[in-house]
Amino acid sequence: MNLDDDVCFCYHVPLRKLLAFARREQPKRASQMSNCLGAGTGCGWCIPILRRIQSQATEDEGSSGKDVTGLPDTAEAYAAGRRDYLRSDQKNTF
Repeated sequence: MNLDDDVCFCYHVPLRKLLAFARREQPKRASQMSNCLGAGTGCGWCIPILRRIQSQATEDEGSSGKDVTGLPDTAEAYAAGRRDYLRSDQKNTF
C-alpha cells in the first residue's frame, strides 16, 4: 500500500496520517489510535492494522515507520478484503 491510501475507509484516514500520529503520540494502547480522526471506530475493518501500527511505533521508536508488516501490496487488495469482511458474519469479532 502507498502512504496516501486509506487504511480507515469509514473516516478516510490514510496510512501516512496514522503513521505520523503513532510516531508523534506514541500511544500506549492500540485503542488510542482512534484519536487520529476516529480511525477504527466505524466498521472495525482497520483495527488489526491500527494495532500493528501502534505496536511497531512503540517498539521501533527510531524507525521511519513506513514498513508496516501485514499490509496488502495494493489498495485494491485491501479494499477487496474489506468488501468480503462487510459481507461476512465476522464483523467486530477481533
